[in-house]
Amino acid sequence: MSQCTSALVMVPPKDFSFNSETGADNGFQQRLALSSEQIRQQAMVEFKQMVAKLSQAGVQVLVFEPEQNGAKTMPDAVFPNNWFTTAADGTLAVYPMATENRRREVQPQQLRAFLQRQGFTVNHLQDWRAQAQSGEYLEGTGVMVFDHQHKRLYAARSLRCHTRLLEACASAREYQLQAFDTRLSTGEPVYHTNVMMSVGEGFAVICDEVIVKSQREKVISALKQHHEVISISETQLGQFCGNILQMKTTRGEPLILMSQSAFDGFTRQQKDQLSRHGKLLPFAIPTIEQIGGGSVRCMLAEIFLP
Repeated sequence: MSQCTSALVMVPPKDFSFNSETGADNGFQQRLALSSEQIRQQAMVEFKQMVAKLSQAGVQVLVFEPEQNGAKTMPDAVFPNNWFTTAADGTLAVYPMATENRRREVQPQQLRAFLQRQGFTVNHLQDWRAQAQSGEYLEGTGVMVFDHQHKRLYAARSLRCHTRLLEACASAREYQLQAFDTRLSTGEPVYHTNVMMSVGEGFAVICDEVIVKSQREKVISALKQHHEVISISETQLGQFCGNILQMKTTRGEPLILMSQSAFDGFTRQQKDQLSRHGKLLPFAIPTIEQIGGGSVRCMLAEIFLP
């Protein structure tokens, strides 16, 4: 399976707000002095501008709108990468989410029908929720960072990444698992692996200083076998420099997508290193980043389906 795709799903932030359910273990979420309506409006403007810029750059963007469940809201629906993944063999996989209001987003049948209407083939639906026991979660490519070219899976253990499910998922894909523990300066673990690392074709960005010292060298050695490793600091992690994604345009040209915050956080040397692997494409999404506690990569669910 190739590392990059040129098609992705995005979900508009219709109910976007500070999610107090996820705020318990996501220290990146901030409360801003704005009204609920201002927050939603600003998030929607950022979303629409991002969709337009991606389309203009040559990426196929599919905007999926989940079905509303009465008055129950989905404040984090703008981050669909956490609840589903796709594969080149036509598999659509969905995952168990840690909080109740995020479980509402998981709508496999609606998504399957949507993808098929767009011309993609879904041969198999793999529902990891059925294998999850009480208190077990595995939040998609939030917690799993894939190296598809070399069949490896990197994951930081957390409340949202249960070891048993993680091992089962790696085994089902026949990927070699590289699981590790992290500790931020606050003493907390990283809640999602994709805020601290990203793997592309020939490069990897990682905040290795937050990996527990006894496990650090093993992770870096594994990455260095096939990738130029760009190390970022915990400060840069907080600017979402790890939450980036390499894509290809429909013409096959590589792009590296990131927020404006991440772009500003990288050093000139790091930008030069990254630029060798694709054109850097930054998006200004301050409202979504600050209130949602996630960045560009979280907003993008890649489509590898045939």
